[in-house]
Amino acid sequence: MALDPVELTSALVRCPSVTPLEAGALELLEKTLSEAGFSCVRVDRNGTPNLFARWGDKAAPRTLGFNGHTDVVPVGDEAVWTVDPFGGEIKDGKLWGRGATDMKSGVAAFVAAACDYTTRNQPDETAIIISITGDEEGDATDGSIALLDYMEEAGEKMSVCLVGEPTCPNTMGEMIKIGRRGSITGYFTAHGTQGHVAYPHQTLNPVPALAKLMSDLSEHCLDQGTEHFDPSNLEVTTFDVGNAATNVVPATAQATVNIRFNDAHSGASLSDWMRAKAKAVSEKTGVAIDVSFQISGESFLTPPGRFVDLVAEAVAKSTGVTPELSTTGGTSDARFIKNHCPVVEFGLVGKTMHKVDEHVEVAHITALKDVYSSLIGDYFA
Repeated sequence: MALDPVELTSALVRCPSVTPLEAGALELLEKTLSEAGFSCVRVDRNGTPNLFARWGDKAAPRTLGFNGHTDVVPVGDEAVWTVDPFGGEIKDGKLWGRGATDMKSGVAAFVAAACDYTTRNQPDETAIIISITGDEEGDATDGSIALLDYMEEAGEKMSVCLVGEPTCPNTMGEMIKIGRRGSITGYFTAHGTQGHVAYPHQTLNPVPALAKLMSDLSEHCLDQGTEHFDPSNLEVTTFDVGNAATNVVPATAQATVNIRFNDAHSGASLSDWMRAKAKAVSEKTGVAIDVSFQISGESFLTPPGRFVDLVAEAVAKSTGVTPELSTTGGTSDARFIKNHCPVVEFGLVGKTMHKVDEHVEVAHITALKDVYSSLIGDYFA
């Protein structure tokens, strides 16, 4: 009997797995996968719950991987929800609750598709790996990274991997992610000399220097875009002085920028560029500027080829829509998997993810399972 992805999604939504709580979600999936012939291992690390499951031999020459997460963002003000955020209720053709879109429906769809396949087939030089984390919505330091560390230690290998994150802006089937831009955050602290505004010769104001630096960074055109990527963009996200007095030159000023960058850059090259800009402003103004960086992920691309074509064909076959190959959007755990094997992302319409009354079309969950089932069959054909 085929595994119903709608019922599985509803059951997962009823698990209140706000990062990093497991709340029964991975226990349910482990039971479901084990009954379908998967060997399961919990790969928890530093309080983060993770599940690794494999069907078939680890030496199989063709191993198809699926990756996802069962952790969800907080509900927020529950009073403004019109449904129980962890009720998994089905009404008006939609399944409601936190995580319904991002991404318990995606996990349920690929688990259901994989279980249907494994209960009907023998692993003839083929294998399926499913990796699920409870840390995608958090710091992402002990989630998919921990699973990949475990795989390296255990000699596990995926030939290719599909991440089931929501990828479609408006219409089911319209977009596949074949890459993502990188993300780097720069933190700047300018140090001056505090004093009375009436005696400027006794002060060194850090604010104009930092404002000049932010202007220089913002006005610079990083690139015009590349073959598969939109132009990189830099945004100033904070500028803080914390000075409540109008007659005092402050001692320090702080600012933060974030750059979403394409494959024309790396985190290291952008760090060097911002550090050089800060040094130039500091030398011109005499204001010392401390700089530090956090690189959340490098840009990556899975070039169009056999695997991308198989995913696109499965989407078109199941939805009737020819998908666009895109690299837009924020970061996902694909940024870690790309170091292990070629990776693409395909999932549901993401319009309600993280919102109040998050929900997903029931028909879309079924269609998503059909896409994944088609991909499995075609990949192993």
